[in-house]
Amino acid sequence: MYKYLDQRLLILLLAFFCSCRAYKQDIMFKLNKEFSKSDLSTAVMQAEKNYAIQIDDYLSIEVYTNQGERIIDPNHELQQGMNTTQRRAEENFTYLVKEDGTVKFPIIGQIKLDSLTLDQAESLLEEKYDAYYKGAFVKLTYSNKRVIVLGAMGGQLIPLLNENMSLVEILAIAGGLDMGAKAQNIKIIRGNLGNPEVFQINLSTVSGMRDSMITMEPGDIVYVEPWRRPWLESIKDIAPVLSLLSSTLALVLVLQNL
Repeated sequence: MYKYLDQRLLILLLAFFCSCRAYKQDIMFKLNKEFSKSDLSTAVMQAEKNYAIQIDDYLSIEVYTNQGERIIDPNHELQQGMNTTQRRAEENFTYLVKEDGTVKFPIIGQIKLDSLTLDQAESLLEEKYDAYYKGAFVKLTYSNKRVIVLGAMGGQLIPLLNENMSLVEILAIAGGLDMGAKAQNIKIIRGNLGNPEVFQINLSTVSGMRDSMITMEPGDIVYVEPWRRPWLESIKDIAPVLSLLSSTLALVLVLQNL
């Protein structure tokens, strides 16, 4: 019986040490190593999807008919049979979210989009336009100049409120650096994701603070590496298993003493 329990404990310890390595894999970009373009693109898309529309945002909208079939029409065969009204419906226009949270769109008029995600807004607009176009398909994008913050501070879209915003201002708007963020390992990723320009910033030093005054540009990505505590996080994960094992062991000892 005890030999069996020893084997179970050994298996749990092995799983514990393996999990420590797994936690470190959550760190997206490491110093002096290439990072994955696909991972970065996915993180950016997720941040954009989670963004809630706000007052003074600019939204770019495209409305398609027949469930957006023309989007996957590489030879423009479907476009030949379209009339002028249909073509205008599928053009790209930009609209402002007004102070009351509404946007004035052609045909459907004022629609309240404030606090909705892009996915939710697209679904609402598709319902409205479906009354005028067969199989309405809406593609909505966020057109403001913005910076994306990833990593320890979560996926956030931060609007550039003026042309001279610095990294420190962006981090402050995103909620600031807490105990879970590495101030010495902050990256600004700029340009084409296939071959970006990467700036390494260390806010734990005076010289690093000077470097942080770099002016942010539209489309910049700020990655703040999170602190990972694999031992602590592993203990939290296996605590229920250990509790169950200890309860079982206690029950066995009680039964043996009966």
